[in-house]
Amino acid sequence: MSTYNSTNIGKDITLTIDGKKCKGKFGQTILEIARENDIYIPTMCYLTKVLPIASCRMCVVEVEGVDGMILSCQEKALDGAVITTNNDSLFKERQNIMKLYDVNHPLQCGVCDKSGECDLQNKTLEFKVDSQNFMAKDQRREIQNWGYVSYDPALCIMCEKCVRVSNEITGNELLEVKMGGYGSTIINNNPEINDPSLAESAAVCPVGALVSRHFKYSANAWELQKIPSACSHCSVGCAIDYEVKKNKIYRVGNDAEFATLCGAGRYGFDFANRCESKDKEAFDNALKAFKEAKTILFSSTITNEEALILQKIKEKTGAKLVSPQAKAYQEFMQSYAQITSKSLYNGTLEDIKNSSVVVVFGSAIAKDAPVVKYHINMASKHNRARVAYMHPIEDNSISNIVTQFIKYEVGSEEGVAALLAHTLIKDKKLTKTISKFINDLDIGYLSAESNVGEEELELLKKSMDKKQGYSLIVGSDLYTHPRAKEIAKLIALLELYGDFKVICVPPTTNALGVSLICDLDSEIESPTVGYNMDGDFVLSSVGDGNLDIPALNQQEGTITTLDKRVVPLNVAQPYNGYVLNDIANALGIVAQYTIDYTKSLPTNRGFEAVDFDDLANRLDCYGNDTRGYVLISKKVSVARNFDDVAELETYDGAVIYHCDTPSHFNKYSVKSPLLPFDAILIGSKAFATAAKLNDGDSIEFKVGSVVCKREFKVDENLKGTIAINPIADIGVGLFELSDYRFERLSNIRNS
Repeated sequence: MSTYNSTNIGKDITLTIDGKKCKGKFGQTILEIARENDIYIPTMCYLTKVLPIASCRMCVVEVEGVDGMILSCQEKALDGAVITTNNDSLFKERQNIMKLYDVNHPLQCGVCDKSGECDLQNKTLEFKVDSQNFMAKDQRREIQNWGYVSYDPALCIMCEKCVRVSNEITGNELLEVKMGGYGSTIINNNPEINDPSLAESAAVCPVGALVSRHFKYSANAWELQKIPSACSHCSVGCAIDYEVKKNKIYRVGNDAEFATLCGAGRYGFDFANRCESKDKEAFDNALKAFKEAKTILFSSTITNEEALILQKIKEKTGAKLVSPQAKAYQEFMQSYAQITSKSLYNGTLEDIKNSSVVVVFGSAIAKDAPVVKYHINMASKHNRARVAYMHPIEDNSISNIVTQFIKYEVGSEEGVAALLAHTLIKDKKLTKTISKFINDLDIGYLSAESNVGEEELELLKKSMDKKQGYSLIVGSDLYTHPRAKEIAKLIALLELYGDFKVICVPPTTNALGVSLICDLDSEIESPTVGYNMDGDFVLSSVGDGNLDIPALNQQEGTITTLDKRVVPLNVAQPYNGYVLNDIANALGIVAQYTIDYTKSLPTNRGFEAVDFDDLANRLDCYGNDTRGYVLISKKVSVARNFDDVAELETYDGAVIYHCDTPSHFNKYSVKSPLLPFDAILIGSKAFATAAKLNDGDSIEFKVGSVVCKREFKVDENLKGTIAINPIADIGVGLFELSDYRFERLSNIRNS
């Protein structure tokens, strides 16, 4: 058997586990290799997505030539090792551990929310603990309510999974272990914070100690039907299970061993359109509206199949097809592709997690895509990654992982992108055209006008020395910027020459899919049909239009995720009204079901000709996402020409930033009663002075053509003259119609 040498990490090794030859890699633990080879080793505290906890000792194994038992969860495997995972002595050891776990554990399984899916129940039976021959003096332990979750220390087995998720995954860092022998407990450092991300700590609790309060005492686990689907709130498209009983969703679950949901994904499930019957008159009016429409306006929070039907209606009727946010993203990616020669960006969530350097630019990422933020947090905690956050507003919620905050002026994104490209690729082997463009940049002007010091970017570059694995995350601030196309080219250079895995976070649920499927227009001509957007005739999945249509938890279909994966949705709630396919059929575009279009998604844009029913819909037993399929990146014609950087616009005075909270993305999340929405404009004292506002003022101002009513609150943590305005309540389509996310506030008045 070889000795462990870190220089061998990644090399192939062979070991024998329970008589079976097993392949693995240097650096893997015995437990990891055993699981990869379908060999069972019991655990109680182990959680795949965090670093080994090593508190339960259930994973003990014996290694030939080594005295005593060792913990397979943390012991690195060695080439040639011979390992035994189960014999009489190991069974007895695990049985004794279970007896300790069971000491004074309340035997109230009949009313415990974890009954039927409790790891303690399962392993008590597995290791034949049918009696208890010792006890410990019990202690009074009060149940504590921490907002979305409750904690019962009498049920807690101190596995520490919840604490690790709080720190290593979600990054809220609220939970920690208070040591005290038999009196040890989990404490919440700030129980006043009503943080829905604590539900992710509850999701990994193996017993009933930490549970979601909304579900408590409402149903037994075995009564619920699990309907696999994808979360439809943002573009990450996380794998979820709607857990349903008698046509009611009781909760959302996921494979928490490997994956994590945000607050909207966990609690924003109650947004179905309660449509009980077909309204024939409304349908006839809709059909007439489609026939007469010059423009179809639509939200990209729809399925790929709906997008394809709308495209076919456009081809049939000649109507323009307008989805402004998807159009902006489409044009950004088309410009991006002209530099990289590939239709898709090259990064994934897994790349972020494995990075040693992460740069975020043009996105309030903790709010725009919380699960992306979780992966940045994992990179920080597991890899000690350098995290640079570039934005006009400092985000205190991620200050614990950001190693360098680079603040730039509102509107200066093109200049910042140019500075970033200049700093990070100027020493690379470039083409003559690109080299000339980079060298001709007026760095002094760009630095002065953007307020980004050259030394800041040099510090970033220096922090990348001797590190491997770079991720660059860009977002919605850039796509609707007036110079978005040129910014896209500059960002693409970092993929092409800077060794970055780039993730262009799609701005809405299915903006990536829509941008690939639809030939989108920019101009709007009346009369209009609005599909989940305002129009002369409106089809609405939230029940506030002229004709009802189903919400995304009421449909079969697919969406395209940030990871460029086409994943299926399934029906979790009943819907008895009309669907878009009914209108298409009446227009002569014939298909029996909406999902008949799944196999017709455009293969020349990277989709595959696969029937909906043939799409996988689960993570595999190792946590790999096998849902649906990954888009094929297509070759694109190269046009590596650059315009000069435009004069950087300045935004003086009071400015608002349209940005929702981490639990809200649109009217669907607002509709869920478990996710309260605060209609509050939040700004600093400097903003209050600039806008002539007082804390608590009720105000009105326009966002586009929509009147926004808000209460103004001063936030002592904010700086500068930019206020944050949530817009999820205004309408599913509002942010689709907005331009640049920052806006001068000039039409404010008290209401």
